[in-house]
Amino acid sequence: MLTEERYQLILQLLEDRNAVTVSELSGLLHISESTIRRDLNALAEMGKLNKVFGGATALTRSSGIFETDVANRATTMSEEKTVIARYAATLIHDDDFVFIDAGTTTSRFIDFIENKRATYVTNGIIHAQKLIKKQLNAYIIGGKIKPLTEAVVGSTGISNLEGLNFTKAFMGTNGIDLTAGFTTPDIDEARIKSTAVRQSYMTFVLADHTKFRKVCAATFAPLKIGCIITDACPDNKYSEKTIVKEVTK
Repeated sequence: MLTEERYQLILQLLEDRNAVTVSELSGLLHISESTIRRDLNALAEMGKLNKVFGGATALTRSSGIFETDVANRATTMSEEKTVIARYAATLIHDDDFVFIDAGTTTSRFIDFIENKRATYVTNGIIHAQKLIKKQLNAYIIGGKIKPLTEAVVGSTGISNLEGLNFTKAFMGTNGIDLTAGFTTPDIDEARIKSTAVRQSYMTFVLADHTKFRKVCAATFAPLKIGCIITDACPDNKYSEKTIVKEVTK
């Protein structure tokens, strides 16, 4: 096996497992432990992984304040978002008072909502339009509109939310990390999200597998606040921090 092939296999295993040991890699790749150690040292020098005693861990990706617009995000991981959204919609019961966060996965979630006895509140412009078209009992909070994400943010929106008590909140997120928790690039959106989570009895975070091991500028909630609904979780350590529901087609 060529060196570059070994590197790719090691990095792929790290992507799937988040952490690997030298002995595991040796057994899986049928290569001596001394060779594996050299490979890990080389990859660490290249900034591809974290070298630890007896093995390696995956890097946490940091995206800072960078954020793409709604149109671009809507086409990313489309099938995974549909699977997550379809399942999440089944969690709405009669007479629920539901907050729906702005975001592309939560927007897809509305497409599958059938319960007309529940009441819905959102800070998403597109979300409000979808709720109206489905003839659902819906409200939108007031405040400043953020053009990039088409979300309502700001102190007025926070004040609106502080007077409400939701049975369930369905949240989007840009990043999920074992230490940083749930994160988003925008501080104003983080404040809205934090308030909605705080005002909700149950919280569900809808996130495809690419959101794991990613950290953005602002944390809006710790992992323990609720249930992550995802297509695949890359590391069982997340299940030690909170409830993780993996859904498939």
